[in-house]
Amino acid sequence: MAVKLRLQRFGSKKRPFYRVVASESRSPRDGRFLEILGTYDPLIGNVSVDADKVQKWLGNGAQPTDTVKSLFKKYNVLNK
Repeated sequence: MAVKLRLQRFGSKKRPFYRVVASESRSPRDGRFLEILGTYDPLIGNVSVDADKVQKWLGNGAQPTDTVKSLFKKYNVLNK
């Protein structure tokens, strides 16, 4: 079972809102997940993530998607 840190899309049309979740790589984008790690609002540029949970999943071998990885770098999520 490969675990990925990915975004789940919520919100209405033209008003996106995302959850950062740990999910199995075979599950659909908005489908089943293992744990909610935080949120991302691209309209105001706000990322709120529980860094301890992210470190736990990365330590267990989870792979972040390219988008999540760039979000973590852009907003210095893991350096706090």
